[in-house]
Amino acid sequence: MQLEYVPLLKIQRELYESPRGMERFEAYIKTMVDAETRDLKLPLSSMNPMGKDHLPKLLDEYLAFHADELAAQSVEEAEANLTNIDGKFKVTLVLSDDLMGGWTNRYTVEFGHRSGSAAYFKRGWFTGMLWTSLQPTPELVRREVLITVYRGAHIVAHGFATTLGGLLAQEGYAMAMANCQTPTLDADDLAYTEEIISPFLDSKDYPILLTCLFGDEAAKALGYAPMGLSRNAGLALTLSQTKKKFG
Repeated sequence: MQLEYVPLLKIQRELYESPRGMERFEAYIKTMVDAETRDLKLPLSSMNPMGKDHLPKLLDEYLAFHADELAAQSVEEAEANLTNIDGKFKVTLVLSDDLMGGWTNRYTVEFGHRSGSAAYFKRGWFTGMLWTSLQPTPELVRREVLITVYRGAHIVAHGFATTLGGLLAQEGYAMAMANCQTPTLDADDLAYTEEIISPFLDSKDYPILLTCLFGDEAAKALGYAPMGLSRNAGLALTLSQTKKKFG
C-alpha cells in the first residue's frame, strides 16, 4: 500500500482567521471543493466552519507540538506493515467539533467515520478525526492516524463492513494494530457484553449496530432502545478479543 500524509491542520487553522460568518463559510467551501469540477478537493466536511474560539485554540495546541509531522511519521511506519495490501491513498486529520458544533452529533458522526466514508474512500482519502472534547496530545494524534490507516487497509482487504460482526472485526483490527489501550471493561463486563452482543453479529440494523458499539449512553441520546451495555462496550470487547488473538 502506498500512503501519503497530507497536512491539513494549518489550513483548518487559517480558515478560522476569517470572521465567523459568510466570509469564513465561503472560504471553507472554496478550500474544500474544486472550483472547476465541483467535486471534493479536500476532505474537510467534518470540520465546523462556523466554530467558535475553542477551535483555533485547539488547533494552535496541535500545531505547537507539530502534530502533522508526527502523523506523517506514523503513516510511514504503518505503510511499512502494509506491503501485502494494494492501493494508493492520501491520509489526513480533521478537527471535528463535538463540544459546540450544533450540527455534529458525536455518536452518529463517529459511527459513520468508523464505518468508513465511501465518498472519501473512492476519492483516495483515509481521514482521521480529532474531537474537540479530547485534549490534544502527541499520543492522541499518533493513535488516531494509525487507527485510520489500519481501518482503511482492512476495508481495502475485506470491503466495507455491513454487519455488526464485520464492523467489530474491522475496528478490533484497527485499534489493536494501533496499539490502543482503551476502551476497556473489567472481565465480568466483557463477558456480559459478549453475551448480549453475540446474537446480533449478523445484524445490519443501524440502531443495534450503533448501540452495540457505543453502549446505552448513545442509544438513549438518539432515542433507541437500550441494551444494558456500558459506554463503548462493543469497542472494548473487540479490542480485548483482537489483542488476545494477536497474542
